[in-house]
This record gives sequence, C-alpha cells and structure tokens, in this order.
Amino acid sequence: MTYTPNRNTLTNVSRTLAKVALGEAAADLVIQNGTLVNVHSGELIAHMDIAIAAGRIAYIGKADHTIGAHTKRIDASGKYMVPGLLDGHMHVESTMLSVTEFAKAAIVKGTTGIFMDPHEIANVFGAEGVRLMHEEGQPLPLKVFTTFPSCVPATNDLEDGGATLEVADIVAGLQWDNVVGLGEVMNFPGVVYGDPKMCGEIEATLHSGKTVTGHFPSDDDRMLQAYLASGVTSDHETVTREQGLHKVRMGMHLMIREGSAWHDVKEVIKIVTEDGVNTSNISLVTDDVNPQTLVEKGHLNHVARRAMEEGVPAVTAIQMVTINVARYFKLEHDVGSITPGKCADILLMDDLQKMEPSTVITDGQVIAEQGELTVEFPVFTYPLHIRNSMNVKRELTAEDFKLATAAAEREHTKVNVIRVVENSARTEKMTAELAIQEGVILPDAEQDIVRLACIERHRGTGQISLAFAHGFGVKSGAVASTVAHDSHNLLVMGIDEGDMAFAANELVKLGGGMIVVENGKVLAQVQMTIAGLMSEKALPEVVKEVAEMDKAWQHIGCTMNAPFMTFSLIALPVIPEIRISNRGLVDVTQFKLIDVEIV
Repeated sequence: MTYTPNRNTLTNVSRTLAKVALGEAAADLVIQNGTLVNVHSGELIAHMDIAIAAGRIAYIGKADHTIGAHTKRIDASGKYMVPGLLDGHMHVESTMLSVTEFAKAAIVKGTTGIFMDPHEIANVFGAEGVRLMHEEGQPLPLKVFTTFPSCVPATNDLEDGGATLEVADIVAGLQWDNVVGLGEVMNFPGVVYGDPKMCGEIEATLHSGKTVTGHFPSDDDRMLQAYLASGVTSDHETVTREQGLHKVRMGMHLMIREGSAWHDVKEVIKIVTEDGVNTSNISLVTDDVNPQTLVEKGHLNHVARRAMEEGVPAVTAIQMVTINVARYFKLEHDVGSITPGKCADILLMDDLQKMEPSTVITDGQVIAEQGELTVEFPVFTYPLHIRNSMNVKRELTAEDFKLATAAAEREHTKVNVIRVVENSARTEKMTAELAIQEGVILPDAEQDIVRLACIERHRGTGQISLAFAHGFGVKSGAVASTVAHDSHNLLVMGIDEGDMAFAANELVKLGGGMIVVENGKVLAQVQMTIAGLMSEKALPEVVKEVAEMDKAWQHIGCTMNAPFMTFSLIALPVIPEIRISNRGLVDVTQFKLIDVEIV
C-alpha cells in the first residue's frame, strides 16, 4: 500500500476534533487500554485510550464514546503509548542515504520527526541542494523539518566549497513551509565579533520568529555569553560535564549528542544524573549516524536508551526526545506529546528500557509493525547534474601526493600533524620528526603518521593541499572520500602515494563516495552519486557496502570505531584544534592557515 499523507493543520480540523471529544462524531481510530507516557506531567498512566480523527488526537482517557461503526481499534493492553521521537539536530547526508531511505530506517525505530540541517549538500549545490532535500522530505510519513544552513562556506578564507549562501538566500528559505529556523551557526567567532553576514542571518531568523541553532565547541566563557547575546540559543558540541552545566546555567538549550562516532552521553548526562539539573531545556540528538548504527542499534531510540543506561529515568529520557525538542522549535502545538489537538504520532512499546516500538503511527496511520514498514514510500529522483558533482581538473598521479621539504639538506624535519581522537569530533595538534628522502617528507607507519591530501573538486581548479595525520593506524594502501565536512572536497589518506592517486582517480570515476584500496586494487567502495554525499541505493545495499568498507579499513590497519566518519571530519575547520582544507593546514584555535613543516 502506497503511503497517502493525512497531515492536517489544527485550524483546519479543530471543530472535527472537538466533536469527536464530545462524542458527537466518531473517531477514525482508537488505541485502547495502554499505559500513557505523559511527557507533560512525567507520569505513566495506565488503562488509557487515545481517540484519533483527521490525523490528530481528539481525546485521551476512556474513549468508548468516540467509537462508531467505522472506527478502527488497536488493543494496546500491556503496552506503553509513547509520543513519536523527534531528533532536534541531524544531518541526513551523514547517513549516506537519501532522505527517503533514511526515513524508512528511522521511522521503524520510532523517530517520527527530524530537524535536519542539510548544510552538507548546501556546500556542494547551495540553496538548490537544500530545496531538493527539503522537498524530498515533505510527502514522507516522517515529518521533515529543516533548519536552513547558516555557514556556507563554514569559514571565510580557509577553504573552498561548491557554493555560497548569502543572507538573501536565508531570508528566502525561511519562508518555505516547515523551515523552522537557522542551521547550526558554526562560525561562532564571526558571530561574536560582528561579521555582517552572520549577524544578518541571525537577525533575519529572529525577525521571522524562528529558532537560531548553534555550534559552540569553545571553553571561552566571554565568547559563549556574547554568542548567546547575539541570538543563538543551542549547542550540540558539548563534550564535558562542566561545559554542559555552564551552558544550561546560561539558558542555552543543550543538545547532548550520541552519534556513530561521537559518544557524548556518558560524560555530559552527568549534569542530570549527578548534578540534578532541570532537564526541560535539554534534548538528545544524533547529529551524525551511519547506516550500520541505524540497523544495529537504532536511531533516537538508541540515544534515549543510552541515557537510561547512564541512570536517567525513562520518562525523563523520553521527554528529551519529544516535548523538549518540540518546545525548543516552537512546535509543541503540533508534535511532542500525546495530548488533544496534537498530530497522532504514537509509538506502542512493550518495554520503555528497550525502546523498541512494536507499532509506529504517524498522523493516525500505522506505518510500521514489528520493525517492518506497512506502507510504500513515494519515490524521489534528483536531477542529473546533482548526480554528477565531480569536477577534478585532471587525473592525479603519485607525484601529486609527495610533500616537498624546505630543508632538503637535512635527513629529518619537524612537522605539524593532525592527531585524531577515536569517538570524538575533535582533533589535537601534535608535532613529529619525519625522514626526508630525495627532497620529499616521508610518512612513518611506525609512528602511525600517514600522508593526507585535500583536493578541490567543485570548480576544477586543480588545487591540492598536503599534510600528515596520526591516530588511524593505517599501515598500507589508501582511502579516499568526497564526504569531507563541510566543503566536501576530495580527501585522500595513505602510506603509498601511488595508492593515493589510484584511490582518488577511482572515486572520481564512481561519481563520489568512499573507497579503500591497496596495491592498486579496490578493496571496498560506497558509491554516493547524490552530490558525492548520498547513495541512490536502498538501505540494505548501502549497509552491505559500508560493512565491507569497515572490513577494508581494518585490513589496512585501522581498528577504530567508525573510521570513515572520523576521517570525514578531518577537513572541518570549525572544530578545534587542527584540520586540513584544500587551501592547506588550518589551526582552528587561531582560525588561520599554518605551515606543515616547522623550519
């Protein structure tokens, strides 16, 4: 059965709902005798019914008076009735799936609404890319709300992406239906020090009455308070208990992140379990998840479960993925709770600790049962030029990946190195002594230091920057990716420069994605033709390809969790301490380019 939207505004159906509540009209569906998770009062209320009409909730309580001859019924005896889960900050592109394929995976796990920031595709195709992803999401049973990307490019004068968004683009985008705010404002120095573009975007969002979402990884208190005073209201980059406590005290909406590679719940949730702070201004988000996590662990249900495992009461954890999110985005009149007038987005669960829905209902329609979809989703096809985004100037050679020394007379030289940290979005700046051979600085597998390159892929400029990385454990071969936050140029890493050239050239032929090679042979690849960021394939195929990719990373020596996600962030010059861009090595603490070699 093909899904048919049943989404009505409250103003259009309020009289119908009132009549059903009074018993003057029959409900379309009544869910009977379940235990209601009331996220307003914090109670679990047994033996409750939910009457639904026109896709919204008309009545909760004993609802026999709403049942008519044609009313459908669902027996919820022994089950909890939970509001549909809302992810307050995520990037669909990070799942490697189209919006439609992601929705299929997430909705069976209980996610009924997302607030996506499509700034990945915005960095490749600008407002057009944002519009296409937004449009793809609108007819789906998953509610797709968009925060319009704010920082495209993420920084000025440090990198080159495929597109730029100006204040006028944000003003126009804020007028689209279901665009609910401004995407994470990563350029926090620009905000604090009055960059006209950043301030203009924030002012436009505030004038529209919508939400300005944030990104603040710094420990600088004065900058934090200046950032908040500028109109930004949330953060998802908090990694310590101390940071989280301070941000909550400052009135910031704290989004605690648990993605595939970033595991912040264990530490940051201590502000709830040990400090006992009020949780009404705290939510749980995923930010970035890969297909394996979706299939093996789940989506937001996994994040809520992680909070419970750390000692958060079940209802409190559920509040942080439902009503708290809805209130933050000023949508509590539509979503976030099971109360009269709200959209009938309801999960039936046997066990709140497990957070696995047996039935998923959105807008009053059963969408999934026992982990399987009961409806077919609409098909969306991206234009050809969106699926043809690779614009590298020429075929690459091994010589392109050799970093020449400025001290050819020496046998060794000192270099700045990007040190990655497993399960963290942050990097650390370190130095190392590397050998010189025939005027070229060599990598050193014994020190776990590999070659790194970032190649401009949007305008065919031929620009290539070179650096070194530590922490991946790669001993042979090479990897390449066009998922390279946020400008999404072509990232390449490896020991052997010949394999690096081979990996880059093969990925160009694929039309983008990720690849692992060794000795001139492809070990694994994930083809992502939608802007070089997302696959056109179905979830099971992508999951299989990613599993093979994970094995290939291990084969060449890398055993870290989700290495391709850590690798994809090594080019993001807005998270401390040090990154690579197509222009060179970036010291994020100073927001400037620095030399690789320390002469």
